[in-house]
Amino acid sequence: MNPRNEDHKIPVLTPEALAGLGGGRLAYVRAIRSENVRSIFPDAPTLAPGLELFSLHAADGTPILLTDSKEAALANAREHELDTVSLH
Repeated sequence: MNPRNEDHKIPVLTPEALAGLGGGRLAYVRAIRSENVRSIFPDAPTLAPGLELFSLHAADGTPILLTDSKEAALANAREHELDTVSLH
């Protein structure tokens, strides 16, 4: 098949379908700078700039928690029986 064929469509997952992957048990950890926390966690208190933090997200991107270590985010995922996946 010609890769430039306009009839060839790349499947797109809706947010709902993405959330349903893994039966709602998939999550990922993301590094985040303290300057960007309020864009993801609007109710978060003001933090000192320049801090590296970690957020745990559901498969659809819904933020679950914010912490100061990747290990704590992964431990929380395990505690809530979430399977974490690596994103690249």
